[in-house]
Parts: sequence; C-alpha cells; structure tokens
Amino acid sequence: MPQEPTKMSSIQTQSVSEKIMALPLGQSVKDFLDYLTVEAGLSNNTVLAYGRDLKSFLKYCKSNKISRLQQINPTLIQNYLRILAQGQKNPACPESTAGRPHTSGAINCRDRGGRREEIKIRKLCGLGELGGKWPKAESSIKRCLVAIRMLLRFAKLTGLVEDDMASILESPKIWQKLPVTCNKQQVIDLINAPKPTEAFYLRDKAMLELLYATGVRASELAGLKTSDINLDIGYLRCIGKGGRERVIPIGKAAIAAIVDYLSNLRPQLAKPFSADFLLLSRTGRPMSRIEIWRLVKKYAIRAGMPRNLTVHTLRHCFATHLLAGGADLRSVQEMLGHVDIATTQIYTHVDHERLRRIHKKFHPRP
Repeated sequence: MPQEPTKMSSIQTQSVSEKIMALPLGQSVKDFLDYLTVEAGLSNNTVLAYGRDLKSFLKYCKSNKISRLQQINPTLIQNYLRILAQGQKNPACPESTAGRPHTSGAINCRDRGGRREEIKIRKLCGLGELGGKWPKAESSIKRCLVAIRMLLRFAKLTGLVEDDMASILESPKIWQKLPVTCNKQQVIDLINAPKPTEAFYLRDKAMLELLYATGVRASELAGLKTSDINLDIGYLRCIGKGGRERVIPIGKAAIAAIVDYLSNLRPQLAKPFSADFLLLSRTGRPMSRIEIWRLVKKYAIRAGMPRNLTVHTLRHCFATHLLAGGADLRSVQEMLGHVDIATTQIYTHVDHERLRRIHKKFHPRP
C-alpha cells in the first residue's frame, strides 16, 4: 500500500538506523536518533539527515578502528571534515581525488615527498562507500559537524563520555549568499509550462500555482490535505518546520487552478488509500517532495529557466516579489514561517529596484 509522505520519511529513517546498527558505535547513534525524535521533537527529515551524516562518520571511524565514543577526538573529526571538504574518497590516501574509482586492490598515491608508492587498501577503508556528491558543500560539512557535536553532547549528558571534545571545534565559515530568484515573467512562463494535452496538466498546473502563490516548501506541499484549504475564503493551513502552524492567503489564479484540479482530475486519481491528500500521483498515492522537486525541474527546463532552479526558488520568488510590491517584512516572515526575521530580511537585498529607489530618495547627492 502506498505510504503517506511522513510515513515514507519514517521508513527511510528506519532503513538508515538499521544500517547504523551494523557499524561500531551503532547503538549509541541509534539511541541518539531516538532521542532526537522522541524528546527533541525534530522532524523526520531532520532526523534522517543527521542519521545519514552520522552513518558516514561511523564508516570513517570504522576505517580508523574506532570502536568506542571515548576514542573520538578533535583530530579525528578535523581529518574527517577535511576529507569531506577536499573530496577525498580514501582516508589512507591523503591526496587521492574524488573521481578515482575505488577497489579492494592496490591504489597509487603520492606521499609528501612526491614519491609514488603502492598502498594496499581494503574496500572497507574507502570513503567511496559513503555516497553523495564530492566534495561536500560548506553547508553540508557544517551540518555534519553539528550532527557529530550533538551526538557527543548527548553522550556527555547520558554519561557515555566524560568530556565533550567536539565543542572546541570551530564551524566552517559560510558566506551568506543571496537567494536565486526569477523575474515575474519567468515565473509566469514556468507556471504555463505544463501543456493542456498532458494527462496530469491540471495537477501540475495547480502545484505550480500553489507554490508561487503561497511560498510553501516542497515537504509542506506534499503533506497538504484538501481539508487544509478553504477555497471560499482563500486561505490554506500549513504545518511547517518544528510542527509550527501558519495560515497563508491564496490568490485567485491559484484558487481557480485548484478548483479545476479537484473537480476534473483528482477524483480519477483518488484511491481508497489516498486519504485526503491534495496532490496525488498516477497510482493514487500522495506525492512526495522528491516527485514535486522533479516536476518543477522538468517544467523549468521546458520553460528555458536556469538549470539551478528548484522548488525553493519559487519560495524565494514569492518573498522577493511580495516585498517588491510593497509588503511589509513582518507579514512576509509570517507567511514564510521564519522564526527569526533576520532570515526574511535577506530578501530585501535581492530587490535591486527597491534599493535603487531608497538610494535615490535618501542619498544627499542625486
């Protein structure tokens, strides 16, 4: 039977936990993930991300014959983060490249003196098994460090270790980048990218309209139910990060697209197990955030949009275009579900025309 989006992430978390249990220190990490879920109340996606980061770290610990939490030290963590940053696949070969295939056979590498030597490396010792993109982005490396810090802090609180060594490590400095946005015409081209002759035109049109009209995240849209939408008043109820609830207005264009989808396509897709989730796949199961992400990428390419456009880009466009139209920062913060207004404030730097008007109005020399 198809699974709801929240259940699907729970199943993924369970799968990661099972793989973690097969590694040294696995029980301690499993207890930590349970703590994040039960006591800290973190979302399934957050726990899943931490679990994947810690699974990779445990594989590195295994390659270094670390079997107890007390053996983890700042040097070990620093070396691991350096490998993530440099894209090294092999901890035993400091200058191995990310693109080099890894086998259980002999691998050539240079030592510090520039001499070449043959090093026999077991497959178990290769970081090539960790998967993912290499090298890791700064934000991903920072999240890995946060996961390790939280694990060691949990171990300190539960008496598994005496000292929290990770607390003395500095996080990598991350440049604050301006969000990638599109102009209004580009967004309209994207929304009009689905063709009326396509089987799921009404669903995909409603999906794109809703993303731009409300600025919801992909995971929030995947979990949206028909009972969360009031089309008569023009509002939807959204459960965001941390289980925080917010209410967002819906524009007329999005309402019309949703009504069309609910009337003419969703009844054909719905199955007894579909519950009342708004967006359904061709099999009748609720759409996942990954499926939503793929559809947005598909239509972005069709509309001639930048290839780096994602679902989150529409969220950035939602905020930027609201501010450009004169919306106040506090209202945009509430609609986006940001806890800190400083997170929303970055969108004020994206609207170049607004900055130009302010400069022209207030600068002493025109």
